[in-house]
Amino acid sequence: MSKTIVNGTNGISRRNLLITGAAGVASIGFPAVLRAQPATIRIGVQHPVTGFLAYSGGQCRTGATMAIDAINAAGGIKSLGGAKLEAVLSDNQSKVDVGLSEFEKLAESGVSAFVGPYASAIGIATSQAATRYNLPHVCDLTTSDLVISKDKPSTFRFSPGYGQIAREAVERLVKINDAAGKPVKTVMLVHEESETGSGAQKRLIEELPKHNFEIVDSILHPNPMRDFTNIVLRIKQRQPDLLIIGNFYNEYVLLVRTIHQQKVQLKGIYSVIGGGATSFRFLRESPEAAQYAMDCNHWYNPKSQKALDLRKKVEAAGLDFSYELWLNYNAVELLADAIERAGSDKRDAIVDALASSTFKDHMLPYGPTKFVNGQNTGALSSNLQVLGNNIELILPEEFSSAKPVFPRPS
Repeated sequence: MSKTIVNGTNGISRRNLLITGAAGVASIGFPAVLRAQPATIRIGVQHPVTGFLAYSGGQCRTGATMAIDAINAAGGIKSLGGAKLEAVLSDNQSKVDVGLSEFEKLAESGVSAFVGPYASAIGIATSQAATRYNLPHVCDLTTSDLVISKDKPSTFRFSPGYGQIAREAVERLVKINDAAGKPVKTVMLVHEESETGSGAQKRLIEELPKHNFEIVDSILHPNPMRDFTNIVLRIKQRQPDLLIIGNFYNEYVLLVRTIHQQKVQLKGIYSVIGGGATSFRFLRESPEAAQYAMDCNHWYNPKSQKALDLRKKVEAAGLDFSYELWLNYNAVELLADAIERAGSDKRDAIVDALASSTFKDHMLPYGPTKFVNGQNTGALSSNLQVLGNNIELILPEEFSSAKPVFPRPS
């Protein structure tokens, strides 16, 4: 399926509309069998494929388009006569203002729904606009709890937000620490300063003292960040038992590599929505620095054959099976399921179908799907750890593929 691209100042021009209109008139003379073909259903797909989030954005786009191709190959939307999905691709350039502008272009171009936009700060803006346009907005992995609310009835997030992830991260840290004899008493927090990082850090500052963890320091750093030498020096000075971090991919990798190079002694690196501990790319490129790193984040169900098959397909294509990729794959499947049940490409019908969704054909370690004020209450975060040449799910136990190694060996 050909894909329309909307980015920068290039939208759907008057000339293109005239061409489209002329093509429509010309089709009147075509045989009836051609005129009866179901129309495509246009889906706005927006991610940061340029800018400092480009790696993650590219993974997001790949996941969304792979899902669209798979759905089309399986017969499209059967309740609409096999109508195919068409991705209308958009680049938000890792910027809020561009993301909002590009979203509005998509909405005004007549797309039936929207998937994206990866970054929470951009998602806050696009979800507000989605309400104005009554455009179904399926969040891929925007974690801010400001993205969804009862006042944004057309926005839906299948995965958990940072409030839930931070709470579950602390609960599981207590469980892991208790099982190891409580070696961790002091923690230090280092997060990126966007809505995702600062929001998660705020929740952690509220939750950790309730469980008798002493926070010896907390840092928010800008994006992008090119040198962590001073922050690592500060970590050495504070001497925390455990370092809790949350960053986008580039910053996560640079920070952890610097910690490894400086031989900082820690009983563990524990990420909360970390950008690298859940990356096979980081494990492949920096196996020693990555070893034993833990993260509470999004993950797939390692006991799901569907997930394992998709991972095999992705890796056979030379790609990384990252959460950006498969969460977007899942977001498109959720949307397609709603369109199938709605039997319509109209926005209001799709919104209603999403709101009543009981989507089951996913590959995530979740409970039953139920949306309340746009949030899937069946969503769960996962605790992960880099062990050997793989990233293992260690909690919740019913989905686990390995047991935690904690504290990390010297």
